[in-house]
Amino acid sequence: MQWSACRHWRSQDCYKSRIQKSEFRIQNNKAATDFSSDSRTPEFCILLFVMIRKRFFPILFFLCVIAPHANAQDDSLPELVRRIKPSVVAIVTYDAKGERLSRGSGFFTAPDRVVTNRHVLEGSYKAEIHTVNDLTYNVKAVLAVDGEGDIALLQVEIPPSVARPLTIVRTTPQEGESIVVIGNPLGLEGSISNGIVSAVRDIPNFGRIIQITAPISPGSSGSPVINMRGEVVGVATLQLADGQSLNFAVPSDRVVQLQAGQSRTLGELDVATRRSQRATAERFYMQGLGFLSRDDCDKALPYFKKATDADPDYAEAWAQTGFCNGMLGRHAEALKATRQAIRLKPDSPESFMNMGSAFAYLGQFKESVDAYKQAIRLDPNNPDTYFALGVTYGKMSRTEDEIQAYKQAIRLRPDFIAAYEKLASGYFRLNRLNEAIAAYKQVTLLKPGDAVAYDNLGVAYLKLMKYADAVEAFKQAIRLKPDYVRAYYNLGLAYLSQNHRDSAMEQYNILKTLDPDRADQLYNAINP
Repeated sequence: MQWSACRHWRSQDCYKSRIQKSEFRIQNNKAATDFSSDSRTPEFCILLFVMIRKRFFPILFFLCVIAPHANAQDDSLPELVRRIKPSVVAIVTYDAKGERLSRGSGFFTAPDRVVTNRHVLEGSYKAEIHTVNDLTYNVKAVLAVDGEGDIALLQVEIPPSVARPLTIVRTTPQEGESIVVIGNPLGLEGSISNGIVSAVRDIPNFGRIIQITAPISPGSSGSPVINMRGEVVGVATLQLADGQSLNFAVPSDRVVQLQAGQSRTLGELDVATRRSQRATAERFYMQGLGFLSRDDCDKALPYFKKATDADPDYAEAWAQTGFCNGMLGRHAEALKATRQAIRLKPDSPESFMNMGSAFAYLGQFKESVDAYKQAIRLDPNNPDTYFALGVTYGKMSRTEDEIQAYKQAIRLRPDFIAAYEKLASGYFRLNRLNEAIAAYKQVTLLKPGDAVAYDNLGVAYLKLMKYADAVEAFKQAIRLKPDYVRAYYNLGLAYLSQNHRDSAMEQYNILKTLDPDRADQLYNAINP
């Protein structure tokens, strides 16, 4: 997960792990923390994994789920394509000698406005658009450029009646949502590819990137990504780096933010680009983002390094350099790069979150707390920062402060499961059992299929000597996970606390098959 708070502590291990719960076992009638979960990962990585939750992870879809959904939408696909095609254009660029340079795609956003990828225009002195009806019109000027987002707004000399502007929505598409890309790969005007949104990822100091399964071929850069209502949700981007094609989409929100300013000819844009350190750095930056959207920090990092070499004052590139170093476990280098980002952009809460994460991984918890507090001052409404602060307080054994941080996170995000889990754990450690039970119950409401939550709830009941409630909680944990060794063990202890020795022995007999060592522990508790 992104390696600071929820969005900043991220590692490859995190993507393969589920969230580790604070699990407890009762041994000799005494509660003790048990972190012997079947899926072990470093605590920070685990806790931060949850914070990226639905925004940052690809979802796996079973064919039995996807197929009916896709078929239901495919019925309207031909009509959708027929409606959208006239709004999509091919863009052909030429150098100063009039020789053809490149080909890309674009789409109308207004009667005389076309959006495309910035890199499609690179090095060009002239460009023209080709409509689906094989009509050709000149590009008059460049009205706006978003270098980081690799998009540009063009003014086109075209009769208003010819242009068919598309509707652009700022809403981010959902993972699994069906989409269509209409572009012009290899000179084929109006070529169609369809797929789904496989992931929506938050990139610190950039925003969201949309991963799509629809292929983006050379010539299709700048194509609109269309939802099944015919609305533009993104701009398809093809980046080439290290011999690889990096396909993703920039959200349409960045298109909406393009504001026409002083118009420039393509030649003027090219001259300005050649003279600009930032423009060169942005090209490397976008290539790095392409790899980062695939969670490949090893390959992304050199491009962010090239970006900072090209423009040492590029705060966002320094932030990504720090982010990738953090993901790769190079926390000292992450801290160094993040300090540069903060020096250049001191009002970035995400950079302070990254700094807090780096300090935490380096064991400098006081400095980590200070960094998270500054992030909160800059953005007091981010629950992930409070969660990360709580984790750090926990490392310092400042349990009261830890609890308050989790409560703030929950106030901002009432369904923040990981915060409830950690809150319950904090209450348990302080022997505030009724509050721990309330928090564990909230976890079971939010995650009714979580066996660990019921086991932890049972442990709290057991310590509070509410044996009947404990028995029911452990039974529910076993119903959800029939091979749950810890729940059988704790259920045996709960029965023993009720003087139900025979029932406790039944759990012992089950454990002999599942885990002989834990069975021996229960047997010794039954027969001291």
